[in-house]
Amino acid sequence: MSTLLVNADFGRRVVVATDDLPWIASPQPGVERRMLDRVGGEVARATSLVRYAAASGFPPHAHGLGEEFLVLDGVFGDEHGDYPAGAYVRNPPGSRHAPRTGPGCTILVKLRQMDPSERDRVVVDTAAAPWQDGPWPGTARMALFRAPGDGERVTLERLAAGASVPRRDGRGGEEMFVIAGELSDAEGSYRARTWIRNPDGDAPAFGSARGALLWVKRGHLPPPPAAPAGG
Repeated sequence: MSTLLVNADFGRRVVVATDDLPWIASPQPGVERRMLDRVGGEVARATSLVRYAAASGFPPHAHGLGEEFLVLDGVFGDEHGDYPAGAYVRNPPGSRHAPRTGPGCTILVKLRQMDPSERDRVVVDTAAAPWQDGPWPGTARMALFRAPGDGERVTLERLAAGASVPRRDGRGGEEMFVIAGELSDAEGSYRARTWIRNPDGDAPAFGSARGALLWVKRGHLPPPPAAPAGG
């Protein structure tokens, strides 16, 4: 695969209704992708939905800059175990595995986006992990990962019907994937399986009339380039 640039300008907002994207065949039979962002060829910094047909898989391979995924449906597996819908996994830089599935599955996956110093493998069963009250009425959060200091934070977030989140500090940007329900903001409404990337800066207010479940990553996107001197 030649170098691809898909939503590669990380200084602009992107909204993708992923159900409207085509599935693109991967090098492995039975494995298809919907590309959300990508910089590179077959080895790339990438955010994708990946769909595995029943009894499909990939040969053993390494993740030089790590892999992070959330199982959306079915059961994903590798030599470390099986991960049902809702499982969140981080395989750190330098890790190696052979993905497979019996019944088939779909995952939201991010490749080559971890700090090289990250060493710990993380597995969270979101069906059993605890929820905590969120900072705004009608919201709740489940912590999935937090880097030291003010770095990357990954959560599941739940909005009750009618709940809203105000405009807030968005340093480091944020990504949101609507797992279930519906989300809305000043620019529109977003159904399940919509992916939203807000760049570094003020994060827009959003809410949900009927309730929503979100996967959210914050604090990981680069700041915009500095303005030229005198410009």
